[in-house]
Amino acid sequence: MAREQRLAETFVEVADSLVEDFDVIDLLQRLSARCVELLDVSAAGILLVDAHGELQIIAASDEHTRLLELFALQQDQGPCLECYRTGAARTNIDLTHPETTAPWPHFAIRARETGYVTTHALPLRLRNRVVGALNLFQTTAHRLGDGDIALAQALADVATIAILQQRTLEQSHVENSQLESALTSRILVEQVKGVLAERWNSSVDDAFAVFRSYARAHHLRLADLATRIIAGDFDTATIPAPAPAPPEHRHG
Repeated sequence: MAREQRLAETFVEVADSLVEDFDVIDLLQRLSARCVELLDVSAAGILLVDAHGELQIIAASDEHTRLLELFALQQDQGPCLECYRTGAARTNIDLTHPETTAPWPHFAIRARETGYVTTHALPLRLRNRVVGALNLFQTTAHRLGDGDIALAQALADVATIAILQQRTLEQSHVENSQLESALTSRILVEQVKGVLAERWNSSVDDAFAVFRSYARAHHLRLADLATRIIAGDFDTATIPAPAPAPPEHRHG
């Protein structure tokens, strides 16, 4: 599929999603996946600031990236945190270059162990306000050109609008409530991912993919379905288990 067509479909997806009570977690998860497709990067993660000014993971294209983002938050270092704090994009960062990664050595080591050699961080911003950051990772040293960087920033801006919703931008109490709701929902979804992966003896990524597909097919918000599963009042046997992966492709 042509990149331009895929990009158009992505923005249509966002526009169609901006309805009352839309599923922000699923939308941002889709956006992280679209970043991988459209920008020829290996992985993407989205971090969002909570009401206390702390960054939290809201979406990631795969479990390895989510864990790397979590590590960055725990170590309080990495280009994504720096991007959020300064509001400035950091692009084409060579994770193998000691001088470049000197401000965040632990993050760089962990990223290289995950297989990433290049990273980019772009702010989630609206006007002068920054509410989070988009992190992109590559397993090759291929540089992103100016056009790709501009597109990545556009996707980050779209994510910001999706989070804040234009009609409530001037209502700070509503805005903060939406941010908190999204972060709380993500915690529930992470719990369910682990529960289902253990139950099905599958990877977390495969469990999440099946969980999302079921929710979408039955017009359920991810957080609502996760809440029912955690509470024990939903029979997970009704969700088709993911197909077993070949042994050489399995990872925990």
